[in-house]
Amino acid sequence: MAIEWTDDLSIGVPRIDRQHKELFDRVNALLDAMKMGKGKTEVEQTLTFLGDYVVSHFGAEEELMREHNYPAQATHKAQHTRFVADFASLTRTALSGSTNPTLTINIQRSLVDWLTNHISKTDKALGAFLTSAKTVRTPRN
Repeated sequence: MAIEWTDDLSIGVPRIDRQHKELFDRVNALLDAMKMGKGKTEVEQTLTFLGDYVVSHFGAEEELMREHNYPAQATHKAQHTRFVADFASLTRTALSGSTNPTLTINIQRSLVDWLTNHISKTDKALGAFLTSAKTVRTPRN
């Protein structure tokens, strides 16, 4: 099951929405590589890229929260920190042995469930705060 971007996941901040779409694309690439039994090197490269991208994306969100004094930033950032730790654990598990269907399903559930829930609840609240306050500047990237 691929993770599918739908417009109802948009938070109204173009830069963050683009990054979310890219995350979905990268998660799908990882799941495809694992399902198709691609070599450990390809899975490792995809996991590494995804891990780096997640950290970069979370940094962008956290910068917006700091810049605009978002009241729930501590809770939001704590969710990011937990996800990074959980993702690192999943990565270690995936790279410690061969990719198997159970591992693929566990990674899929973890990533897909967390991303869709986090975006649809936590990031939506951030987007609503930023857009209602009309505080979001036009993004440079």
